[in-house]
Amino acid sequence: MNPELNDPAAPDSSSTVSPSPAPSQSCPAAPLVGMPTVWQGVWETLRLAAPTVATMVSYTAMQFVDALMVSRIEPPDPVYVTAQGNGGVWAFMPLSFLMGMLGVVNTYVAQNLGAGKPERGAAYAWNALWMAAGASLLLIPYALTLPALFATEWLNHSPQLQELETAYAQVLLFGAFLTLGTRALAQYFYGLHRPAVVLVAALAGNLTNVLANWVLIYGRPELGIPAMGVTGAALGTLVGTAVELSIPLAVFLSPTFNRLYHTRRAWRPSLAHIRDIFKIGWPASIMFGNEMICWAIFMTVLAGRFGEEHNAAGWIVLRYMHLSFMPAVGLSFAATAMVGRAIGAGRHDLASRYAMTVTAIAGGYMLICAVCFVVFRESMIAVFLKEGTPPEEAAAIIAIGAKVLIVAAVFQLFDGVGITLIGALRGAGDTKVPSVVTIVLAWVCIIGVGTALVVWAPGLESLGPWIGAGLYIVALGIFLTFRWLGGAWKNMKLLEGSAAAAAH
Repeated sequence: MNPELNDPAAPDSSSTVSPSPAPSQSCPAAPLVGMPTVWQGVWETLRLAAPTVATMVSYTAMQFVDALMVSRIEPPDPVYVTAQGNGGVWAFMPLSFLMGMLGVVNTYVAQNLGAGKPERGAAYAWNALWMAAGASLLLIPYALTLPALFATEWLNHSPQLQELETAYAQVLLFGAFLTLGTRALAQYFYGLHRPAVVLVAALAGNLTNVLANWVLIYGRPELGIPAMGVTGAALGTLVGTAVELSIPLAVFLSPTFNRLYHTRRAWRPSLAHIRDIFKIGWPASIMFGNEMICWAIFMTVLAGRFGEEHNAAGWIVLRYMHLSFMPAVGLSFAATAMVGRAIGAGRHDLASRYAMTVTAIAGGYMLICAVCFVVFRESMIAVFLKEGTPPEEAAAIIAIGAKVLIVAAVFQLFDGVGITLIGALRGAGDTKVPSVVTIVLAWVCIIGVGTALVVWAPGLESLGPWIGAGLYIVALGIFLTFRWLGGAWKNMKLLEGSAAAAAH
């Protein structure tokens, strides 16, 4: 049993800084003093980031397991993996707009923690939950339009694929509050430097997802439960996500947490706090949502136009890419919390050290992934092909996927650098310029270059769009490096005039 679940006031083993005392003590959080050595900085980063990284790997594992389990449906057919991928990306696309915005809850909570006012963070978590509830209702009409969307000629999907991907997407959208609420509370605990709470929740959610998938995908006749196939995978994901939300919510509302951080008294909707979230969150919202739109078009239209074998190979590669970049996303959230707390304490020098340390760790990890992509490319693709798949079809998918993995290996380092630095910039409140550049590069490279290669170099087939996507990731990583080194983030004054400061 994790001690944090019983006593949230206990020191978090993932942080080297003492936990903030209760607000009633009128005492600031433990100050950030001195400049750590390189190895001290690495150790401190790993202690905070390890639970966050493990959590993000856990998130990815849920989708990876879904894809792997639907690939085992009888009779063997790559259409199941394709449907799960297509349905998932079109369901996640509208969610991504709010998820990008909710990421700044981490920023406000971390900066208030660094300023010695951790009790001010609870209102941001509550208002993020209210925003999640409102957005979930607005997504219902979108879910009802999906059958018509997947039936359009420009997608060119078979009737079987349309039916399966629509069912998967609609189930996820009808349970959208579970996903958004989980993200809102996760960002609160990241900012409070308590990532272990989220880690325990994510692990419990994943175990539940596997069990629910096993029952719902394949059916249990002895229990009167029919096999639901791809739809069962979506339902299993919702069951797992419900468990994942319940644990941090219980800790957040616990008497001890309420005594320390006033988490219950801040439940009322506050337009001022929503404005704060929107103020620096809207660029991240548009950036993340726009990127998902581009990737959805990329996977289902550009790469998918060459047939289900190319689409299936692309989704298999993307599952491995998730396993490579999601630890970097975890490091990015840690960077947001660490940079935010350092800036809240007035330590820009320490913020810079944290950002560089996190980026170096992420870059090293993704270089290792790049080597694995090249060396084990064919066997990695074959994992998703069930025995009994027609030999010609299996050989084609392996050949296509192996080439795409080589392209993915080329941009791994740039992806790690870009992901972590966007988190560091978010911790400082620098979201507008990075968001604009990300949007422009996504449309120019993913859609523009991808479309051009489809039209002018059709012999490359789906490899052409992947080259465009790779160009986007390389260019974005280079830009974000220069943005951070330029130092514009040092001029951000996020807490001055915020709703939390005004209320107190």
